[in-house]
Amino acid sequence: MARRRFRARLPLAVMAAVAVMGTTTASATGAPAAGPGPDKPTIRYTEYGIPHITASTWEGLGTGYGYAAAKDNICTLADTYLMVDAQRSRYLGPDGRTSPGQNQNTTTNLNSDLYFQRLKDDRVVERLLERPAPDGPEPEVKEAIRGYVQGYNRYLSETGAADISDPACRGAAWVRPITELDVYRHAHAEIIMGSADALLDGLVNATPPGASAAATANPGNPVQPANPAQPVKREKPAETARKIREALAAGRRQNMGSNALAVGAQGVSGGTGMLLANPHFPWQGKNRMWQSHLTIPGKLNVSGASLLGLPAVNIGHNDDVAWSHTVATVAPFGLFDVQVDPLNPTYYLVDGAWERMTSQQVGVDVRNADGTVGRVTRTLWSTRYGPVTTSIQGIALPWVVSAHAVRDVNMNNLRALNTWFHLDQAKDVHEVVNTLETTQGVPFFNTLATDREGNALYADIQAVPNITDAHARSCLTETGKLLFDQPLRLPNIPPISVFDGKRSACDWPDDPNAVAPGLLDPHKQPRLIRSDFVGNANDSPWLANPDQPLGYPRVMGDSAAPRSLRTQELILTAQKRLAGTDGLPGRGFTPENMGQLLFADNSRAADLALNATVTACRNVPFGLVLVDGNLVDVSEACPILAGWKSHDYTADSRGSLLFANYWSLLLNGQGVEKLPWRVPFDPNDPVHTPNSLDTGSSAVRDALARAMVAMRKGGVALDAPLGDTMRITRNGERIPVHGMIGELGVLNVMTPGQVDGKLDITFGSSFVQLVRFTADGPPQASSVLAYSQSANPNSPHYADQTKLFSAGRWVTERFTEEQIAASPVLEVKVLD
Repeated sequence: MARRRFRARLPLAVMAAVAVMGTTTASATGAPAAGPGPDKPTIRYTEYGIPHITASTWEGLGTGYGYAAAKDNICTLADTYLMVDAQRSRYLGPDGRTSPGQNQNTTTNLNSDLYFQRLKDDRVVERLLERPAPDGPEPEVKEAIRGYVQGYNRYLSETGAADISDPACRGAAWVRPITELDVYRHAHAEIIMGSADALLDGLVNATPPGASAAATANPGNPVQPANPAQPVKREKPAETARKIREALAAGRRQNMGSNALAVGAQGVSGGTGMLLANPHFPWQGKNRMWQSHLTIPGKLNVSGASLLGLPAVNIGHNDDVAWSHTVATVAPFGLFDVQVDPLNPTYYLVDGAWERMTSQQVGVDVRNADGTVGRVTRTLWSTRYGPVTTSIQGIALPWVVSAHAVRDVNMNNLRALNTWFHLDQAKDVHEVVNTLETTQGVPFFNTLATDREGNALYADIQAVPNITDAHARSCLTETGKLLFDQPLRLPNIPPISVFDGKRSACDWPDDPNAVAPGLLDPHKQPRLIRSDFVGNANDSPWLANPDQPLGYPRVMGDSAAPRSLRTQELILTAQKRLAGTDGLPGRGFTPENMGQLLFADNSRAADLALNATVTACRNVPFGLVLVDGNLVDVSEACPILAGWKSHDYTADSRGSLLFANYWSLLLNGQGVEKLPWRVPFDPNDPVHTPNSLDTGSSAVRDALARAMVAMRKGGVALDAPLGDTMRITRNGERIPVHGMIGELGVLNVMTPGQVDGKLDITFGSSFVQLVRFTADGPPQASSVLAYSQSANPNSPHYADQTKLFSAGRWVTERFTEEQIAASPVLEVKVLD
């Protein structure tokens, strides 16, 4: 398929006013005219440790990126390379916990190693690297990754593993120089993580019925076989579907998410386009984001953040375009239900004939309790559709009369690297769309963008299984229909396909317009360009803008269905600001009011239900509610909730914690539309319905009473300020954090959880960026990396932006040469 190559850009920023550079002339946008880059990769650090990396080649740029990334996060990166090399059990023991996907500590080191060792044995990444673009990396990508390896290894060589300042890996035997293959394996692991958490354990534990063990070990190895076979029976489709839905909903609540709002010329005050990027990513581990500014004069000038260790900007802006991603409602995998021979369950039926599953022995080294190294091997099974799994998100899929095989749309995807390199150089939203269509590398994200011309783009163009509505109707099993067709709410569960594997015609067909086999035609995927606004908060594409609802195949998500409270809050925030009815001065967005609205931490749930909850509280007879055989006096809660008039989750808000606990118990894992509303959801008014909570509902009273009991058991006062509980620990200092879980309709999502045995933030707002374009002049941007640049507790940039975020403040970006040179803390590192 023909596709565009990297093109030389219009003159962009070059190094100036610094001794390592020559003199340049300013362009019309305020950036210096293009000129030669530095002979050596050069890193200039400005406030908060943000590196501005400049080179004359892609390899040099990668070298600077690799060096700077390793300097900030060598231990996190080394741990990631250990994971994709399937060596965690050897060095850290088989029973430790890890997360190859989006969640925290979702599987064991042993299962993780078996999963990645299988990919190594199958040479999945190596085979992709052998292919030409678009399947394989483009030449510029290869050059940048070659340089990244040099930069990473240079930092490690200069420092030495024994002298690393971060105690997490100082002197560790698993901290080693890396290869280009390590980096590509890491990139591939990021691309497939949309399916890893849900399926990994089931893939490595799948055992035919009648088998006595899923693993064998060398003599003397005390590691016990996982999941020995036990008699099982298959549940009814409705029960299986229910359990899977509930498990996916629970897992989704702990997964990454995001908000993004792209505003066009009609909605910007004093500018032509504006973007809010607000990804909600993990605060620990390999999915941390890291901020940088990358420049090759005349070719590239891009600023923003990337997943740590990927030498490109994933979310950010260049001179002309700003973009962000949000997690989409597309399942990047599908299941195939294959009928097996009851007497020989490794044979399965396709088109009336029996086929034999393929088996492979996968083995990994493990550290025993006595320090010796043993070996665990496991037999893993595959069908023509893909590998066999016996669970999804922890819910059993018994291998009895049939087995379930997995096809992952991203297993053969390294195209995402090409996608991000092209996005980094896009000149307008039309080039963004072209990039998305011609690479189809985005793994499970929406893309939102705005440009200097005043266009706002929403696009859900990505790697999607080629499942048309007609194909789904023809091939879904009974369980599949319950998982795929029904609206699956809270929080935005994607349609999961379970197809009839007895018919080969039910496999995903190839489409001539798609970039790779089994992908949906990108032209059938939704996109919208407007001059007012488009937004997404992890709901399906239907209401990117409520004035122009979108249509698309069901595989992309639901439509005409209730929106999350976070989606409602995002849309209402945009509508009120454009109309000037939100209480702030003027109309239209500015960097100041967009940041103010995000960090106001308003709760849509409180807007809808707080007053009704107070009324219900006051109407409880004698103030007493029976909970688990005990009477609870809820009257104490009434004045606390009544006094919380601001409906916000700022650090000093009182009553907000009580409402959060109450609301979570009231939801009880359901979609918000399932609550006792007097006005139900109306697809003709999806932003304002449902509404009017039933003040006489016993569910409301019970949830409030249970919330009081839970807080008292936890030793938290009912009127405690939010910041007394919502905190992040940095070197023993407990830093207050504002924001709250997304189910409350708070845009600034913060999700608390247990980290190292204490309550901390597990994921939430990470790299937050505001960008405004004007007709001329450089982009105006501000940002904050909520957990700071470094995971190293001995780094000066371990908590500096975290404290900034806590105070609701921003870093004003330095993008032009003049801005960088004017930094009072400017530090220059030339990699000779």
